Amino acid sequence: MRRREGTSAAKSVREKRQLMSGTEIERTLLRLAHEIVERNNGAEGLALVGIRRRGAFLAERLAARIGEIEKVTPPVAGLDITAYRDDLLPSAPSGFAGQSSAQPNALPFSIEDRIVLLVDDVLYTGRTTRAALDALVDSGRPKRVDLAVLVDRGHRELPIQANYVGRLVQTTARETVEVRLHEVDGEERVLLCESDG
Repeated sequence: MRRREGTSAAKSVREKRQLMSGTEIERTLLRLAHEIVERNNGAEGLALVGIRRRGAFLAERLAARIGEIEKVTPPVAGLDITAYRDDLLPSAPSGFAGQSSAQPNALPFSIEDRIVLLVDDVLYTGRTTRAALDALVDSGRPKRVDLAVLVDRGHRELPIQANYVGRLVQTTARETVEVRLHEVDGEERVLLCESDG
């Protein structure tokens, strides 16, 4: 199941409807790859960093699609943001959000002076993206950071906006969007779900 930002107790969740099939996910990733190549005038100087778990797999797929288009595959890595999340460490001193115990992510390439495309499955409150930016900056100083998400469901709590959006879905506070990928879930689809309270 997809992580749920800021939830403290398990809730019963039921599927309402399917938003995307596996085929639609692949078509969306191909479209996003074309947009990324067009806006960056190719893949030169581009690196993809996916937020673990599902964002990392989506970043790998996007890098492969960009490679098919440009004949040059940008480097790709996964980013673990656990130590940077402000919803997992409520006892951390104000302003630190767990950073005192955070170790920089060891990316397999330098992000110095690169255009870094941060990739995630669902953009919601923006807190996951904020944590990812903190973790990314601890790894180096990129030329620019863009954000690509498969689904933007709204309800932002921070001033964060994606540069590349696969699908914009209006949701209520009780609804969630669950991205299921073969690499993690053994199936490929995006679901709109609703909690019981």
